[in-house]
Amino acid sequence: MTFAQALSDYGYAAVLVGTLLEGESILLLAGFAAHMGYLSLPLVLVCAFCGGTLGDQIAFFVGRRYGRLLLARWPSLARHRRRITRLIFRHQIPLILGIRFLYGMRIAGPILIGSSRVPPLRFAAFNMLGAAIWAAAIGGAGYLFGRTLEVFFADAKSYEQAAFLVLIGAVLLFAAGRWLYGRWHA
Repeated sequence: MTFAQALSDYGYAAVLVGTLLEGESILLLAGFAAHMGYLSLPLVLVCAFCGGTLGDQIAFFVGRRYGRLLLARWPSLARHRRRITRLIFRHQIPLILGIRFLYGMRIAGPILIGSSRVPPLRFAAFNMLGAAIWAAAIGGAGYLFGRTLEVFFADAKSYEQAAFLVLIGAVLLFAAGRWLYGRWHA
């Protein structure tokens, strides 16, 4: 199986699964792969929207059901609970829309919002809007990266696969660095 065939066969599933949790890096790569012609950009965006929405909805309901237990487990969050709850109620809509853009808050944010008793329908509506904005922005950035390479390098087609592999390497290096940093500070 070639690289192109594997990407075409499993790319959409990877985007869906990857965006359930974090997803920025996989979505950037999928946008770039769409530019290269391996994937369809509209399908990438739909998969990212579905994965991002579903992941945040699950985290919201985990927070709604187990929020107090989770806050008790992490005392640093529990110390700031009143301030966080006040912030959630004061800026509910912008927070729900933008939580997925805040580094380190992709999973914790919906859990905290769920534990604050924000109405589920309100969260669902603004979560879907935020997921649509996020998918278009991040997936579009990956696609535009490919277009930019094409503009700056006349013979970019011959370098696209190498650039894609370098991009994958950079993302993996960044993810490993984040993981090591988190383990070191834990």
